Amino acid sequence: MLSIIATAFVSSIATAQTWDRENVNFADIENRAKDLAAQPYSAPDKEALPDWMKNLTYDQYRDIRFKPDQALWAAENLPFRAMLFHPGYSFREPVKLNDFTESHQQQIRLADAFFDYGPLVSDHGDLPPDAGFAGFRIHAPLNQPNYFDELAVFQGASYWRALGKGQKYGISARGIAVDTGAEGVSEEFPSFREFWLHKPRPEDKMELIYALLDGPSFTGAYGFIIQPGDDTVMTVRAVLFPRKAVKRLGIAPMSSMFWFGENSRRRFDDFRPEVHDSDGLSIKMASGEKIWRPTTNDSGNLEFSFFAMDQCKGFGLLQRDRNFASYQDGEAAYHQRPSLWIEPTNDWGPGKVMLMEIPTTNELSDNTVAMWEPAHAPQPGERLEFIYKQHWTMAEDPAQAGGRVVATRTGVHAWQPEQRTVVVEFAGGQLENWKGDAPSALVEAKGPAAEKVKIQGVAVQPLPDNRWRVGFQLAPAAEGGKLADIGPVELRCCLKKGEDFLTETWAYRLTP
Repeated sequence: MLSIIATAFVSSIATAQTWDRENVNFADIENRAKDLAAQPYSAPDKEALPDWMKNLTYDQYRDIRFKPDQALWAAENLPFRAMLFHPGYSFREPVKLNDFTESHQQQIRLADAFFDYGPLVSDHGDLPPDAGFAGFRIHAPLNQPNYFDELAVFQGASYWRALGKGQKYGISARGIAVDTGAEGVSEEFPSFREFWLHKPRPEDKMELIYALLDGPSFTGAYGFIIQPGDDTVMTVRAVLFPRKAVKRLGIAPMSSMFWFGENSRRRFDDFRPEVHDSDGLSIKMASGEKIWRPTTNDSGNLEFSFFAMDQCKGFGLLQRDRNFASYQDGEAAYHQRPSLWIEPTNDWGPGKVMLMEIPTTNELSDNTVAMWEPAHAPQPGERLEFIYKQHWTMAEDPAQAGGRVVATRTGVHAWQPEQRTVVVEFAGGQLENWKGDAPSALVEAKGPAAEKVKIQGVAVQPLPDNRWRVGFQLAPAAEGGKLADIGPVELRCCLKKGEDFLTETWAYRLTP
């Protein structure tokens, strides 16, 4: 017999759903993923949808809107709600959705009653009840107590996005990255095939979701605990099972957009001073070192940066500049795009953080990827578990570096064509209200081109607003050498007091 809560839910939607007595838990999803990994991969049928769904245009797809009053759990005024995405257009892989309580579960089936079909699709065809959905979004009273804002969206392959208070969508996360940027192979995009959405209780402050991932090389069980707030914190548990070995596995991957910023030498004809969702990569190592790697989009080439460590304490792509004047875009609101900070909560072992920068000439697609690559290459039959927290945040310094990089500038004077001036500015931490002698600067060149350059004229200068500037010149080491012949140089810079580090380490790839 259905519970009173389940019966109330069934009466709240226009199409009947069937509740079954079943206890849904993470162990069940993990067992399904393990069993699936022992079977040959079966790709989802992208042609199974009716033609009218597959042939929807972009505008037609946008003209199909979920009815807010049909949201899961809305009729009972619970603290979270779920709204569903219609299949079709480019979203052709069916995603199965289930609603569950502590004792029951039901499959949510596609039905007309969920959607408003606008004039562009008013004369649509039939809806197969087993067609599934394209994904879903979770709503909660994030910015106002009486309005249910979008909190998180799961749609497309293994992608999702989330928001904290006052934030606008930008950076995306995904379940895993497989062979991203690996030479000689194509990248795989595993998909979440099925979700289980926990029906919240009136007192709940967090929403629980389970998911089953499947792809040619990996299957996986995922658990998400979403806690909305000024910073929305999502705890992610991923248990993975390899079907086969791959060249590169990326854990906690994220994708963002960087077109140009104040540090960019490659300029574009645009009225805005900067256009990006994230302006750099932040890393916190177990050794205590913190790294800031600004992104550039300067070289016109696909660029990779790797930061190896024995243990990672955190990493993320951050949007540090929160001034509207830096972007001058009232529609895109880049100053309100969240940073995404990853905080591992179990032992990930040794590995490296990878940054991939794809050249771009517009802001239309994500071109910056960051992820954790384990040192151990997983083999079929292994079980891998990664647990971490995602912080969707506006904070400038989630790594708690104290002194942080706030600006990167560079240029060449016409009267010194073979000498590039580089300026790095720091603020925060012990640099606030600094007293006494000026801090000292540590500036180094790294990598294969380090011997081809010389660093000269290092100077530390106080600036207004408690900023400190490190300036230096980069020149060819060889007498009569040309900057253009040097190639990319890896640079490091930080401020110290004696042997103590006052700031994070600025890490930058510069093509002189």
